[in-house]
Amino acid sequence: MRRAFCRVFRPSARRRVLASCLSLSLAAPAPAMALECKGTIYLTFDTGSQSQAELIAATLRKHHIKATFFMANEKTVHGDYSLDPAWAPLWKELVRDGHAFGTHTFDHVYWQRDLPAGQFSVQPQFGADAGRRLTWSAAQYCDEMNRVADRFRQLTGAPIDRFWRAPGGKASPALLAAGAKCGYAHAAWSPAGFSGDELPSEKWPNALLLRRALDSLKDGDIFLAHMGIWSRHDAWAPAVLEPLIEGLERKGFCFATLREHPDFKSYATRGAP
Repeated sequence: MRRAFCRVFRPSARRRVLASCLSLSLAAPAPAMALECKGTIYLTFDTGSQSQAELIAATLRKHHIKATFFMANEKTVHGDYSLDPAWAPLWKELVRDGHAFGTHTFDHVYWQRDLPAGQFSVQPQFGADAGRRLTWSAAQYCDEMNRVADRFRQLTGAPIDRFWRAPGGKASPALLAAGAKCGYAHAAWSPAGFSGDELPSEKWPNALLLRRALDSLKDGDIFLAHMGIWSRHDAWAPAVLEPLIEGLERKGFCFATLREHPDFKSYATRGAP
């Protein structure tokens, strides 16, 4: 509703003028209905250095867009870890905003290869065993994914959705089957959905990454970016995220969380906002 501006100069005229203002307001035309979506893009963000976390949250809020966050307990630019209690306000804010959440394994554990008897060679990036090559059973890997769910509930009081993403996207059919057995659906990203925010900015400048995404993304694609990358000199999000959103909207795309994706909505713990 358009707001009519009226100034009441004399108390005796207040009732008459306010009535006139109300009439103008009610007569104002309603905002135009949004155009029908020509396709849907699923924005997803993995934890990282967290250098862009607040910017990403604010940008999504500004554009009324919901995304999906995959969380691991990664070292941040503040010297702590992304699932430490100090980050609870951010995660609570994102819960209130209606985003979806999945597990990225607690210690950002990379799958290395399959082993006999249903075991896996893995290597955590963080935690007490960081950098060590370990042998895990399927149950141990499942426990690792559930550690994120447990910590997130402690921090926010909310459950995560039953989505997971293997660090680096590295997985085998056996590992995907292990995840499915403990109730998680693996959510990779589309070929056109790789943001490139991990690539060296000297060879892959932000303008090039933006143009590539706008030219290549299509209906149903899952897009991957991070909440901060240590290795990239010219950070991706400040330069690319908002222009990407605006460019995709001009092309008629809408956005949704994986809770609304046909392959994943049955794994959502809450209804789509």
